[in-house]
Amino acid sequence: MSIENNKQRIVIKVGSAVLTENNQIAKERMRNLVQFIAELSNLYDVVLVTSGAVAAGYSALKLDKRKQIGKKALAAAGQPILMTSYKKKFDVYKIDTAQILLTEDDFDSRKRTHMFQEIINAHLENDILPIVNENDITSTPEQLFGDNDQLSASVAIAIGADILVILSDINGYYDSNPKKKYDAKLRKIVNKLTAEELEDASTPNNEFATGGIVTKLLAANLMMKKGREMLLCNGFDLSAASDYLIKGEHTECTLFTTKVPEI
Repeated sequence: MSIENNKQRIVIKVGSAVLTENNQIAKERMRNLVQFIAELSNLYDVVLVTSGAVAAGYSALKLDKRKQIGKKALAAAGQPILMTSYKKKFDVYKIDTAQILLTEDDFDSRKRTHMFQEIINAHLENDILPIVNENDITSTPEQLFGDNDQLSASVAIAIGADILVILSDINGYYDSNPKKKYDAKLRKIVNKLTAEELEDASTPNNEFATGGIVTKLLAANLMMKKGREMLLCNGFDLSAASDYLIKGEHTECTLFTTKVPEI
């Protein structure tokens, strides 16, 4: 889906593993991300789905995020810190931002889904970058996706995005665990995921991350079921994402798509 300017619409998702380091926001990586999105905005209508509120909150409030109230308090303290950090960096590029907090319930009601679709459309039509996060603060566990990979795929489908881009701490999806097998090979194109792959028990590497490879594969599977694409690439080094999205070159990243045969 595009709005009147005929730009493709994309969703960029960035996780805590990329955005935080030593229990605080990784400022240089956030600057690189913001610069990248500024470049993308010349070609695409961009929506950013971001993690990092809980980790940002920990810099101000030392609570146990494993406890429900601790996580909510960290998110409440961290959300303004995170958004302020984004605003300062996007201001350099004269890009205005808006915060949108969602839960799984927002996708269960046609009226509520239509409402946030219209809000995002209004922002994009006025050159405002929507920044989406899960509403950890007021929601119950039953109302939460639990990870922003799932949230970003649901947002991408709801707003008619052409592609979801997940920026992670790995280059893409490998045929085996690259942290355990030196000869693991990157799968550059994937057009089908098996039930076994979608039940992988791999866990995230960052203590504030809630995903892992399985949540990214579930997001990719959801996108492919809807005839959409997902790109999984490195968020520490954005060159592969830039190669694909700006230069049209497929280098060190994985494209999940049903449009081409797997290689």
